[in-house]
Amino acid sequence: MVTLKLPKIIGHRGAAAYAPENTLEGIHTAADLGIEWVELDVKLTRDQVPVIFHDDTLERTTGAGGHVAETNYEDLRHLEAGSWFSEGFAGVKIPTLEEAVEVLLERNLGLNLEIKPCPGRERETAEVALDALSQIWDEHDRLLISSFSHVSLEAAFDLAQDWPRGLLLPKDWPENWADLADYLKVSSINLNGNTCTREQIEEVADLGLPILAYTINDLDRARLLRSWGVDGFFSDAPDLLREVVERMH
Repeated sequence: MVTLKLPKIIGHRGAAAYAPENTLEGIHTAADLGIEWVELDVKLTRDQVPVIFHDDTLERTTGAGGHVAETNYEDLRHLEAGSWFSEGFAGVKIPTLEEAVEVLLERNLGLNLEIKPCPGRERETAEVALDALSQIWDEHDRLLISSFSHVSLEAAFDLAQDWPRGLLLPKDWPENWADLADYLKVSSINLNGNTCTREQIEEVADLGLPILAYTINDLDRARLLRSWGVDGFFSDAPDLLREVVERMH
Protein backbone atom coordinates (compact mmCIF):
# COMPACT_ATOMS: atom_id res chain seq x y z
CA MET A 1 0.00 0.00 0.00
CA VAL A 2 1.27 3.47 -0.88
CA THR A 3 2.34 5.58 2.07
CA LEU A 4 0.62 8.92 1.78
CA LYS A 5 1.60 12.08 3.60
CA LEU A 6 -1.77 13.76 3.88
CA PRO A 7 -2.18 17.35 5.07
CA LYS A 8 -4.41 18.12 8.04
CA ILE A 9 -6.62 20.44 5.94
CA ILE A 10 -7.78 20.00 2.35
CA GLY A 11 -9.66 22.78 0.58
CA HIS A 12 -13.09 21.47 -0.46
CA ARG A 13 -13.75 21.98 -4.19
CA GLY A 14 -10.94 24.53 -4.05
CA ALA A 15 -11.99 26.93 -1.33
CA ALA A 16 -15.75 26.87 -1.82
CA ALA A 17 -16.58 29.49 0.83
CA TYR A 18 -14.51 32.12 -0.96
CA ALA A 19 -14.64 31.30 -4.68
CA PRO A 20 -16.89 29.32 -7.03
CA GLU A 21 -16.44 25.61 -6.43
CA ASN A 22 -14.38 23.45 -8.78
CA THR A 23 -12.88 26.38 -10.69
CA LEU A 24 -9.36 27.57 -11.42
CA GLU A 25 -10.17 30.65 -9.34
CA GLY A 26 -11.04 28.38 -6.41
CA ILE A 27 -7.71 26.57 -6.72
CA HIS A 28 -5.81 29.87 -6.76
CA THR A 29 -7.80 31.07 -3.74
CA ALA A 30 -6.85 27.95 -1.75
CA ALA A 31 -3.21 28.44 -2.67
CA ASP A 32 -3.37 32.10 -1.66
CA LEU A 33 -4.67 30.98 1.76
CA GLY A 34 -1.60 28.79 2.17
CA ILE A 35 -3.54 25.52 1.84
CA GLU A 36 -1.42 22.56 0.69
CA TRP A 37 -4.04 20.35 -1.01
CA VAL A 38 -7.43 20.78 -2.65
CA GLU A 39 -10.26 18.36 -3.38
CA LEU A 40 -11.84 18.55 -6.84
CA ASP A 41 -14.60 16.54 -8.54
CA VAL A 42 -14.19 15.06 -12.00
CA LYS A 43 -16.95 14.05 -14.44
CA LEU A 44 -17.09 13.25 -18.14
CA THR A 45 -18.79 15.26 -20.84
CA ARG A 46 -20.79 13.48 -23.51
CA ASP A 47 -17.66 13.30 -25.69
CA GLN A 48 -15.52 11.97 -22.85
CA VAL A 49 -13.62 15.09 -21.83
CA PRO A 50 -12.86 14.99 -18.08
CA VAL A 51 -14.04 18.25 -16.51
CA ILE A 52 -13.99 19.57 -12.95
CA PHE A 53 -17.65 19.64 -11.92
CA HIS A 54 -19.77 18.22 -9.10
CA ASP A 55 -23.43 17.87 -10.07
CA ASP A 56 -24.98 15.57 -12.67
CA THR A 57 -26.97 18.55 -13.95
CA LEU A 58 -25.68 21.95 -15.03
CA GLU A 59 -28.28 24.23 -13.51
CA ARG A 60 -27.02 25.02 -9.99
CA THR A 61 -23.70 26.60 -10.96
CA THR A 62 -24.25 27.62 -14.60
CA GLY A 63 -27.98 28.34 -14.85
CA ALA A 64 -28.07 26.14 -17.96
CA GLY A 65 -30.38 23.18 -18.41
CA GLY A 66 -29.30 19.64 -19.14
CA HIS A 67 -26.91 17.00 -17.88
CA VAL A 68 -23.12 16.97 -18.03
CA ALA A 69 -23.21 13.47 -19.49
CA GLU A 70 -25.40 14.69 -22.37
CA THR A 71 -23.39 17.85 -23.15
CA ASN A 72 -20.34 17.98 -25.41
CA TYR A 73 -17.29 19.83 -24.12
CA GLU A 74 -17.49 22.44 -26.87
CA ASP A 75 -20.91 23.49 -25.49
CA LEU A 76 -19.82 23.16 -21.86
CA ARG A 77 -16.81 25.43 -22.23
CA HIS A 78 -19.02 28.36 -23.26
CA LEU A 79 -21.06 28.16 -20.05
CA GLU A 80 -20.49 30.65 -17.24
CA ALA A 81 -19.94 29.15 -13.79
CA GLY A 82 -19.06 32.06 -11.51
CA SER A 83 -21.82 34.64 -11.24
CA TRP A 84 -24.11 32.27 -9.25
CA PHE A 85 -21.50 32.68 -6.49
CA SER A 86 -21.02 36.43 -6.81
CA GLU A 87 -20.85 39.05 -9.54
CA GLY A 88 -17.13 39.40 -8.92
CA PHE A 89 -16.68 35.96 -10.46
CA ALA A 90 -18.80 36.55 -13.55
CA GLY A 91 -17.27 34.91 -16.59
CA VAL A 92 -15.59 32.03 -14.74
CA LYS A 93 -15.58 28.80 -16.76
CA ILE A 94 -15.81 25.07 -16.02
CA PRO A 95 -12.21 23.83 -16.26
CA THR A 96 -11.01 20.61 -17.81
CA LEU A 97 -9.03 18.24 -15.60
CA GLU A 98 -5.92 19.16 -17.58
CA GLU A 99 -6.44 22.90 -17.02
CA ALA A 100 -6.96 22.33 -13.30
CA VAL A 101 -3.81 20.22 -13.00
CA GLU A 102 -1.78 22.91 -14.75
CA VAL A 103 -2.79 25.36 -12.01
CA LEU A 104 -2.17 22.79 -9.25
CA LEU A 105 1.35 22.21 -10.54
CA GLU A 106 1.94 25.94 -10.95
CA ARG A 107 0.84 26.59 -7.37
CA ASN A 108 2.52 23.44 -5.98
CA LEU A 109 -0.67 21.92 -4.55
CA GLY A 110 -1.52 18.31 -3.77
CA LEU A 111 -4.76 16.85 -5.12
CA ASN A 112 -7.60 14.73 -3.86
CA LEU A 113 -9.44 13.92 -7.08
CA GLU A 114 -12.94 12.65 -6.41
CA ILE A 115 -14.32 10.57 -9.24
CA LYS A 116 -17.91 11.74 -9.44
CA PRO A 117 -19.41 9.66 -12.24
CA CYS A 118 -22.77 10.28 -13.82
CA PRO A 119 -24.97 7.18 -13.39
CA GLY A 120 -23.78 4.31 -15.56
CA ARG A 121 -20.35 5.86 -16.22
CA GLU A 122 -18.60 4.70 -13.05
CA ARG A 123 -15.82 2.73 -14.71
CA GLU A 124 -15.53 4.92 -17.79
CA THR A 125 -15.10 8.11 -15.77
CA ALA A 126 -12.29 6.61 -13.70
CA GLU A 127 -10.51 5.21 -16.75
CA VAL A 128 -10.66 8.38 -18.84
CA ALA A 129 -9.80 10.73 -15.97
CA LEU A 130 -6.89 8.67 -14.69
CA ASP A 131 -5.52 8.11 -18.17
CA ALA A 132 -5.47 11.89 -18.65
CA LEU A 133 -4.00 12.44 -15.18
CA SER A 134 -1.24 9.85 -15.69
CA GLN A 135 0.17 11.94 -18.53
CA ILE A 136 0.58 15.10 -16.46
CA TRP A 137 0.90 14.13 -12.77
CA ASP A 138 4.02 12.51 -11.34
CA GLU A 139 3.87 12.97 -7.57
CA HIS A 140 2.24 9.85 -6.13
CA ASP A 141 2.60 10.98 -2.53
CA ARG A 142 0.60 14.16 -3.24
CA LEU A 143 -2.37 12.51 -4.92
CA LEU A 144 -5.42 10.73 -3.52
CA ILE A 145 -8.07 9.25 -5.82
CA SER A 146 -11.39 8.96 -4.01
CA SER A 147 -14.98 8.04 -4.81
CA PHE A 148 -18.26 6.94 -3.29
CA SER A 149 -18.42 4.45 -6.18
CA HIS A 150 -16.59 1.20 -5.50
CA VAL A 151 -16.78 0.50 -9.25
CA SER A 152 -14.82 3.70 -9.91
CA LEU A 153 -12.29 2.83 -7.21
CA GLU A 154 -11.95 -0.69 -8.60
CA ALA A 155 -11.19 0.81 -12.01
CA ALA A 156 -8.62 3.10 -10.38
CA PHE A 157 -7.04 0.08 -8.71
CA ASP A 158 -6.88 -1.80 -12.01
CA LEU A 159 -5.48 1.16 -13.92
CA ALA A 160 -3.07 2.69 -11.42
CA GLN A 161 -2.44 0.46 -8.42
CA ASP A 162 0.41 2.65 -7.21
CA TRP A 163 -1.84 5.71 -6.84
CA PRO A 164 -3.39 5.97 -3.37
CA ARG A 165 -7.16 5.57 -3.16
CA GLY A 166 -9.62 6.86 -0.58
CA LEU A 167 -12.99 5.23 0.12
CA LEU A 168 -15.71 7.84 0.54
CA LEU A 169 -18.44 6.83 2.96
CA PRO A 170 -21.88 8.47 2.72
CA LYS A 171 -24.04 9.42 5.69
CA ASP A 172 -25.44 5.87 5.76
CA TRP A 173 -22.50 3.49 5.55
CA PRO A 174 -22.75 0.34 3.44
CA GLU A 175 -22.64 -2.72 5.68
CA ASN A 176 -19.62 -4.07 3.85
CA TRP A 177 -17.57 -0.85 4.04
CA ALA A 178 -14.65 -2.52 5.84
CA ASP A 179 -14.56 -5.34 3.29
CA LEU A 180 -14.60 -2.78 0.48
CA ALA A 181 -11.72 -0.87 2.08
CA ASP A 182 -9.70 -4.07 2.26
CA TYR A 183 -10.61 -5.27 -1.23
CA LEU A 184 -9.78 -1.91 -2.81
CA LYS A 185 -6.60 -1.56 -0.71
CA VAL A 186 -7.44 2.03 0.15
CA SER A 187 -5.06 4.47 1.82
CA SER A 188 -7.71 6.53 3.63
CA ILE A 189 -11.32 6.51 4.76
CA ASN A 190 -13.14 9.77 3.98
CA LEU A 191 -16.37 10.12 5.94
CA ASN A 192 -19.14 12.61 6.68
CA GLY A 193 -17.78 14.49 9.68
CA ASN A 194 -21.10 16.19 10.39
CA THR A 195 -23.08 12.97 10.90
CA CYS A 196 -20.56 10.36 12.03
CA THR A 197 -20.44 9.09 15.61
CA ARG A 198 -17.54 8.46 17.93
CA GLU A 199 -18.23 4.72 17.64
CA GLN A 200 -17.93 4.88 13.85
CA ILE A 201 -14.63 6.75 14.10
CA GLU A 202 -13.33 4.07 16.45
CA GLU A 203 -14.40 1.34 14.03
CA VAL A 204 -12.42 2.99 11.25
CA ALA A 205 -9.45 3.57 13.54
CA ASP A 206 -9.26 -0.20 14.03
CA LEU A 207 -8.25 -0.49 10.37
CA GLY A 208 -5.20 1.66 11.00
CA LEU A 209 -5.98 3.99 8.08
CA PRO A 210 -5.99 7.81 8.06
CA ILE A 211 -9.47 9.23 8.69
CA LEU A 212 -10.50 12.35 6.77
CA ALA A 213 -13.77 14.14 7.60
CA TYR A 214 -15.85 16.15 5.13
CA THR A 215 -17.09 18.94 5.01
CA ILE A 216 -16.11 20.68 8.24
CA ASN A 217 -16.62 24.44 8.47
CA ASP A 218 -17.17 24.65 12.22
CA LEU A 219 -14.32 24.92 14.73
CA ASP A 220 -16.15 23.20 17.56
CA ARG A 221 -17.03 20.23 15.36
CA ALA A 222 -13.42 20.04 14.17
CA ARG A 223 -12.16 19.98 17.76
CA LEU A 224 -14.62 17.24 18.68
CA LEU A 225 -13.70 15.12 15.67
CA ARG A 226 -10.03 15.61 16.41
CA SER A 227 -10.59 14.38 19.97
CA TRP A 228 -12.27 11.28 18.51
CA GLY A 229 -9.26 10.50 16.36
CA VAL A 230 -9.94 12.14 12.99
CA ASP A 231 -6.67 12.90 11.18
CA GLY A 232 -7.71 15.63 8.76
CA PHE A 233 -10.53 17.73 7.38
CA PHE A 234 -12.06 18.87 4.12
CA SER A 235 -13.31 22.44 4.47
CA ASP A 236 -14.94 25.14 2.34
CA ALA A 237 -13.15 27.68 4.56
CA PRO A 238 -9.90 25.81 5.18
CA ASP A 239 -8.13 28.76 6.77
CA LEU A 240 -10.64 28.77 9.65
CA LEU A 241 -9.53 25.32 10.81
CA ARG A 242 -5.89 26.27 11.24
CA GLU A 243 -6.39 26.99 14.94
CA VAL A 244 -7.52 23.39 15.53
CA VAL A 245 -4.84 21.92 13.31
CA GLU A 246 -2.00 23.83 14.94
CA ARG A 247 -2.77 21.94 18.15
CA MET A 248 -2.81 18.57 16.38
CA HIS A 249 0.31 16.50 16.70
